[in-house]
Amino acid sequence: MVLWVVLLCTLVSSLLGGLYVLGVFRRQRPNEPPLDKGTIPWLGHLLEFRKDSSEFLKRMQSKHGDVFTVLIAGYYFTFVMDPFSFGTIVKESRSKLDFRTSATQLVVRVFGYKPIEATHSIVHTSSIKHLMGDGLTVLTQATMESFRKLLLFNLSSGEKRVWQEENLFHYCYNIVFRAGYLALYGTEPPRGAGGQEKAEEQDRLHSNQLFQEFRKYDRLFPHLAYALLPPKDKREAERLKRHFWNVLSVKNVWQKDNISGWISDQEKLLAENGVPEYMRERFMFMLLWASQGNTGPTAFWLLLYLLKHPEALKAVRDEVDKVLKESGQEVKAGSPPVTVTRDMLNQTPLLDSALEETLRLVAAPILVRAVLEDTSLRTSTGTEFTLRRGDRVALFPYISVQMNPEIHEEPHKFKYDRFVHPDGTRKDFYRNGKKLKFVSMPWGAGVSTCPGRFFATAEMKLFVFLMLSHFDLELVDGEEEIPAIDISRWGFGTMQPVRDVRFRHRPRF
Repeated sequence: MVLWVVLLCTLVSSLLGGLYVLGVFRRQRPNEPPLDKGTIPWLGHLLEFRKDSSEFLKRMQSKHGDVFTVLIAGYYFTFVMDPFSFGTIVKESRSKLDFRTSATQLVVRVFGYKPIEATHSIVHTSSIKHLMGDGLTVLTQATMESFRKLLLFNLSSGEKRVWQEENLFHYCYNIVFRAGYLALYGTEPPRGAGGQEKAEEQDRLHSNQLFQEFRKYDRLFPHLAYALLPPKDKREAERLKRHFWNVLSVKNVWQKDNISGWISDQEKLLAENGVPEYMRERFMFMLLWASQGNTGPTAFWLLLYLLKHPEALKAVRDEVDKVLKESGQEVKAGSPPVTVTRDMLNQTPLLDSALEETLRLVAAPILVRAVLEDTSLRTSTGTEFTLRRGDRVALFPYISVQMNPEIHEEPHKFKYDRFVHPDGTRKDFYRNGKKLKFVSMPWGAGVSTCPGRFFATAEMKLFVFLMLSHFDLELVDGEEEIPAIDISRWGFGTMQPVRDVRFRHRPRF
């Protein structure tokens, strides 16, 4: 009898525990935001959220207001949709709202890297040193050399002005990824007779092979991040991880010449902090995706928008030509390709605005903080909500700011000069007469702002600058509509097109 009582109590306890995990007993407490758990235990709104995050959040906002809590795959997310309340979230102390918790879970699942306590400070310190200021000048020079090797290496031979047709997305992603990879992770050392030429050819071959494998992993990334991969894809993801861990192994990386300080410093600092070699290889893979996973796709969208808007293409190209002329350089047959410096990239306000406009239209990160203790949130309207310990608080600037017609007039249209006045100075933006601090947030905000944003911007601008200065460009089908966005990648950076766009290019001289 006693045994049956024990078994029954165990069963009931397990059942109640299971129901608790599934969210059955969750109730809205006083002062908490409206709660919407959906109809499916534990999963909650996951399926609808994954299908179309934007439309789902619009529906929740219409139903509940600017602050609401929803259940998604076992986690309760409180979304804050009022842009004037963003500052309260991004400035809150880490002891209350911590961005590292979700980030740590993601990098373990996706890259196999387990961060140590010093990881964040190592990345932050190295990024300030090498991806900003004088360090960025050096890295921009290295990236320029990579583009010369990949994009411009045969132009000085007097190549005929014939049209070459390419897939625009693949072309942009391929060239930008490879240039960034070579600039960061180093180049093949020259050996023997004809060493430099052979080394450059090896760099072109190896970087292209690496890009093909990277694209395979990139396609799996969204479902891998949500732990939704079927068994076959999961096995493929594990194979690709091992491949990159090997290619980016410590012994392979240190055999290269011209390794960037950003890579070498972080590798050394991790070793000094006792991180084993196999884990440092996983860290190198994480850095590769973080630095190169979104720059190529963004370059695609920027070039596509310029090609679809002739007035924008002409204005930005005129600006590029003006900067080249002032630097004393000219694009002509038989001459070496131009050299673009960081100072030259700092003289392109229209290109800056066109890039920012592109990011406004296509970049949709979800900024997440883990709630470590019950925290009071006071909105811009004066309403106070309590964020519950153990939940997540999230911002989705794509809806709240970037596509908000109260902030950006005709938000679905590409306006290359949206962010700049005719004199080159930056515009301010307002909502209901009140100036906004956050008008586009592709790089995150606060302590979680992307530390590599300046290098990523320089890399994309450099690519477009060289394309506009050295090539005539046109779409194969000028009447083709701009492709829709692949919403499956929302929350993880710039989104990919769902269908091919083909373009033609030829030497401009």
